This record gives sequence, structure tokens and C-alpha cells, in this order.
Amino acid sequence: MAYKALYRTYRPSNFDEVAGQEHIVKTLKNALSTSKLAHAYLFAGPRGTGKTTMAKILAKALNCDEGFGHICNECKNCLAINDGSHPDVLELDAASNNGVDEIRELIDKVKYGTILGRYKVYIIDEVHMLSTGAFNALLKTLEEPPEHVIFILATTEPHKILPTILSRCQRYDFNKLSDADIHGRLKEVLMHEGIAYSEEAVKIIVSLADGGMRDALSMLDQVLAYSNNRLEVKDILVIFALESKEEKIALLNAIIDKNVADVLERINRYVSLGTDIKRLTDDLLIILKDILIYQSSRMSNCLEILNEQEAKAFLKNLTIDETMAMIDVIMDAQKNYKLVPSIVPLFQVTILKLVAKRKGGEAKQVEAPFEDDEPTPIFAPLPETSKPQPKIAESTEEKTEPPVEKETISLFEQPEIEESQIVLSKNVISLKGTIKGDSFYIDDELMINVMVTSKKEIKNQLIENWSNIKKLIAHPTLGKAATTLIDGRPLVASTKVLVIEYQFQNIAEKANLVVNQEDIQNVIQTIFNKKMFVYAVSRKDSVRLQQNYMNRLQVNRLPKAVDVKIEYEGE
Repeated sequence: MAYKALYRTYRPSNFDEVAGQEHIVKTLKNALSTSKLAHAYLFAGPRGTGKTTMAKILAKALNCDEGFGHICNECKNCLAINDGSHPDVLELDAASNNGVDEIRELIDKVKYGTILGRYKVYIIDEVHMLSTGAFNALLKTLEEPPEHVIFILATTEPHKILPTILSRCQRYDFNKLSDADIHGRLKEVLMHEGIAYSEEAVKIIVSLADGGMRDALSMLDQVLAYSNNRLEVKDILVIFALESKEEKIALLNAIIDKNVADVLERINRYVSLGTDIKRLTDDLLIILKDILIYQSSRMSNCLEILNEQEAKAFLKNLTIDETMAMIDVIMDAQKNYKLVPSIVPLFQVTILKLVAKRKGGEAKQVEAPFEDDEPTPIFAPLPETSKPQPKIAESTEEKTEPPVEKETISLFEQPEIEESQIVLSKNVISLKGTIKGDSFYIDDELMINVMVTSKKEIKNQLIENWSNIKKLIAHPTLGKAATTLIDGRPLVASTKVLVIEYQFQNIAEKANLVVNQEDIQNVIQTIFNKKMFVYAVSRKDSVRLQQNYMNRLQVNRLPKAVDVKIEYEGE
């Protein structure tokens, strides 16, 4: 016999087995016992909370051979409803049958009598998906159906249903199940199946289910298939891309210690492993909530993730005010996740903000060297390095002094740049084959090669001193290019290529015009003493390129930096 999923195997078969919807069970039982049935019901609520299951239980109570209101699960009516073959209990998926023709066909059959049971029960799932025409076609029949017909409409989005339909139905709102209800049901299933489990693993699945029993059982099924019928924490973490409680506590401790090196290393590992960032953010908030509760009350029985010993360990290093400030940062991030195309950069900034909220001493700096032959996520948070002193390019006038005696002028030692210190070079370099029409264009394959040859120390220098470009905004020749550059930010930098990210596509396109490259390169050479080809991308393209880079990194399909040969023109 084919395997049957756990959520189907353990679907409630009568009212007493339904978990978490006592108010609905009691109302329907009373209606059946007093024969006060409505002709149309609306079951509304989140997915996996038992709407369709309750509809089928009600259908059995209406048609059971033992009598009205009984459910024996043994008679021909009950068995036929259980296996979906009952001729009088018809289930329609409105998501795929949402047109007028389907509803008219249903209405045509309403007038016929029953075949096997006492009542015809029409269960229309995801009813909010019906078109306006279909709703209107259903309206009259729904208001005055034959006495032997009962409609049960189920939906996750009742606000999308026409008010005229809502007014003709008796509405029941299904709630998300409590963690205790899901926890108890999962343990019943595990014991019945004879499966070994850890209590912490059950709690994690309960948390992931978010009030949905079907989701909880589906996730349990998935874990058991992976782990060969054992329920352990390590398997759940692998399958659902989660981090352990110990890892989350370690991350918070690194934040509290202001250990930037450790924090950045952990963030990069989460990104490379594909950790569920939203879930990690939610869990950090819950841990901080646990800490705040223990700081305020010492009530260990109110803790959700931490135990008392773990919560107590935070008391000596974290004040209530600091905990609340960190909670505010996390909550702001959760709201902003909906507004950005990629949440990874926002998560990175959020964690670094948490470090900044600490009132302790100086942050511990990152000292990890850059390795040219190993590709790294070049868009991950950058390590802080000592600030290099960018140099102004030498004047084109010939000097009589030996080269060893030449001096360069540091931007940090003078307030303005004199005209004699600015090199207006005609030697424009560009990547070979990147000119299309009047603009430069780098395709994704070439961009990957540029990204793997990037050098963090060059990018760091550019980022640290990018604001110095403002010194050239008033220059008669380079001012326009300087104004364009200052609106961007360095994204990728190698010895001869600089990729800049702009918020908007039109600014990136302006920067990529061939006629603008000469001035742009002269600005970079003047401010940073580097002759570089400059290419611009929009924020949208930046996100796509970063994701492409990460996808290749995770499957080890990035080229090695030492193998990449980029050809230039105009050198």
C-alpha cells in the first residue's frame, strides 16, 4: 500500500479529536443536537488549522447511519466521506475551478436529491478565489438552497469575499493552534509511530509550525524521512537551514563583547550556508525577550527559548536598557525586511547596529588577511583596516629630483587640491569588448571574473575615503564626474576595475556612457592615485549579481582568481 502522509493519517475523524477549536466544536455540536442548522457556513482562518477537516466531520455528522449528529466512522456514509468517494459530499477547489461555468454546473446539480446520505454537502475550498461572476452566480442558490443542501465555504482570506456572500453565511473563525495543542498532538503521533525523539526537537517543530497543525505534521514527516525515523535537533537544523540555540547565544555574546571579528565571521557563515535569516532574526528577538523577562522578574517559567541558567548568564553583561535598545533594532529590521529586495545586507547592518548599541569598550577589530586565490563574498560586511593615506598623482611636469626623493601630498594634510596636483590624462582604459553603442556593458560572466579578482584592501581604501571626491565637485573639468561618483558606493574593486552601485538605474546608465569615462577615471586617479576602469550598476542589478556570485560559491563553481585573465584596451 502507498505511504500515507502523517497529516492525512492523523487527521481528526470526529469532533472530540479536533485540537484547538473548542468554540467551534461546541457550537456545531449544540446546533446538531437541537437541529438548528444553517444552510451555509463560512470557515475562515489561517492554513492548516482544520477548516476542511471540520467541514468533513460536519458532513459525517449529517449523514451517519447511526443517526443525525452521530459519527461512527464505520458505516458506508462515514467511510465514503473519509475516503472522498461519497456522491453527496462534493469538494470543490475554487483556486482551480473559479469560473462562472464551474459554479453554474454545480448549481444545476443542487436541485437533484441525495443518492446515499440525508444531506448534500458542498465544500468549496479557497472560496475567495472565485471570480466576481462566479460569486454572483452562486448568490441566489446560496441564499435559498433546497432543504437537503448545505454549503460549507472555506477560506484563508475572508476579506476578499463579497459582502453579499458573507451576509448569507454563518461565519466561524478558526484560530491558530496553541503551542501546547500542537506539542501534545505531535507527541501522540510520535508515540503511536514508535519514534524516538528529543523534547527540544519537538519544541522546534512546534515553533516552526506557527500555529498550523498540518504544517507541524508535514515538517515532522519530512524530518523523519531524512533521519530514518528519529527526531533529533541536528536534523531539523540541517533540513530547515536553522541555527542552533547555542549558536544564537554565541552570536549574542559576540555582540555583547563587541567582538566585530567574530560577529562578521558568523554572519558570513550564515550567508554561505543559506541560513533562514528571517527565522534567525525572529529567534534573536525571542531570546532578547527572554533575557528582558528574566532581568525584570527572575521568572524562569516564562522563558520561551532560554533556560534559567542561560538567562542568568546575561545578567552580568547586559542591562535592561541595553536589552530594550537591542530589541528595538531587531523589530525595526523585521519591519524593513518587507521593503528591501534582499534581506541579507539589512541583516548584516542590523547585527552591526546591535554591536554599536553596546556601551562597553572599543570594538575588537578584524585582522583577517585577504587571500587572492580564494573567492569570498565580496559584498559581505567588510573588515575594518587601518586607514591608508591616499596619494595625489604627481604633476605631468618633469622633475629633476631622483624618484626616491619625490613626495606625494596626502588629502588628510591639506584642505584643498591645487590645479597643479590634478592629472588630466587621455589614457582611458576599459575592459576589452565592453563597448555597446555609446555605453559600456559588462555581462554576467565577465562580471563574475571581475568579482573573484576583487581585493578587499582596495575596496576598503575606497570606501574609507570616498567622501574626498567632494573636493573636486567645484573643479571646472572634473566637477561633473565627481558629482556623479559621489552618489554611488564601491561594490567591487580590483587593481584596475572599480564597480560602483547606484540606487537608481538612470544614474548608473549615465556613469557608463563612454564620453564620461575619461573624466571619471581622472577623478579616481586624482583622489586615490589609481588608474581604474569604472563601471556602474543599479541596486537591482547589484542584488542579482550578488546572488549569482553566492549561488556559484555554494556549489564551488567560481573560477579561481589566479586563473582569471581580464583583457584591457587603451593601456
